[in-house]
Amino acid sequence: MGKKRIFYFVSVGFAIVVFALNSAWGANTEKVLHSFTGGKDGIDPAATLAADSAGNFYGTTVSGGTGTLCASGCGTVFELSPVAGGKWKETVLYSFTGGSDGKNPYGGVTLDGKGDLYGTTVAGGSGGNCAGDGCGVVFLLSKSGKKWVETVMYNFTGGKDGFGPGGTVVFDSAGNLYGTTPDGGNLHKCNGLGCGVVYQISPVRGGGWKQTVLHTFTGGADGAVGSLGPLLIDKKGNIFGVAELGGDPSCQCGTVFRLASSGGKWTFKTLDAFTGLPQAGFPYGGVIADNKGNLYGTTYYGGANGAGSVFKLTKSAGKFTESVLYSFTGGADGGSPTTTLMFDSKGNLYGTTSAGGDSNGDGVVFKLAPKSGGTWKESVVHQFGKGSDGANPYYGLIENKTGDLFGTTAIGGGSGLGVVFEITP
Repeated sequence: MGKKRIFYFVSVGFAIVVFALNSAWGANTEKVLHSFTGGKDGIDPAATLAADSAGNFYGTTVSGGTGTLCASGCGTVFELSPVAGGKWKETVLYSFTGGSDGKNPYGGVTLDGKGDLYGTTVAGGSGGNCAGDGCGVVFLLSKSGKKWVETVMYNFTGGKDGFGPGGTVVFDSAGNLYGTTPDGGNLHKCNGLGCGVVYQISPVRGGGWKQTVLHTFTGGADGAVGSLGPLLIDKKGNIFGVAELGGDPSCQCGTVFRLASSGGKWTFKTLDAFTGLPQAGFPYGGVIADNKGNLYGTTYYGGANGAGSVFKLTKSAGKFTESVLYSFTGGADGGSPTTTLMFDSKGNLYGTTSAGGDSNGDGVVFKLAPKSGGTWKESVVHQFGKGSDGANPYYGLIENKTGDLFGTTAIGGGSGLGVVFEITP
């Protein structure tokens, strides 16, 4: 299955941005909508939630469910629906068996206009033998009557096509899906595992789907290890994403890239190669864009304190210049963010950190507010680790029409196996 590669480094640097910390988490209300029990309902909701127009949420759990080929279940796709009295009901739409249907879904699901759900699993499938397991799948869940039926759209083989896809897939305007893999591609690179690929899944006339590799990472200036974060597609069809490693030869701290299509051919360009302390380093979440085309994201390490950062790539004359908007300390303000950020209507940025916060490092939900002079102010919206509120949020947030925030934590809750939460500012 796909492997998450963690690298440690030590360096010395100085902050190059001015910031203020305003820990205001006590002024916000957090509510646990569902606490996973480890039974049929799943374990570890490693997902950014997706929402439909009726206010239902959809996500994935890495394990749990009824699959018998995995010791703790092979993972689920779930729905969370509001019911009377302000409560929520969790329904498992699909439990992976761990066989040809895939196992261990990460990153959540994407909805289309019909309400069908699309996602990936890091293992399982019938396409090949990767580390003694299947190489992962891209799947579709569609409703048939009162039941949800899974269709495997693509089985990864572990060769040039990649393997271990662990992230969300995204649509373009033509109905094609895009994603990345952390491994596979050119198996002569990255210690024989391959450095991963960027791929497209396109519908075939008459039925079925076709997988096309748009870029094979080399581990050099282009980067290595396709991120678990979602890709970003702009109005022109350009694809933006991050690679966790590679890039700058002295650091190998990851890259931000763009893929542009012209005449049926795709051109890859590295927009930024991270250099680590005191700058950003090692991105895991995807990037988002403002209305000027500037890009924003987070890195797990780097920043002035080595505890991660929020970065901006400012677009000017077709080039992108990196700046660090905030450097986490690893203390009360949080640390080690793997989140994809989100904007609210006022231009504030929100995200999560997988560590920092309380003394146990249970993580936080944070807000970055733009200030005059180009500086940003961080405030902690919620600090996890208080009772059964959850711990260690790895993924991003979504917002409803009234500004409430929703997300997941990997562990914590009543059974210690993760929660879905709501925060009312």
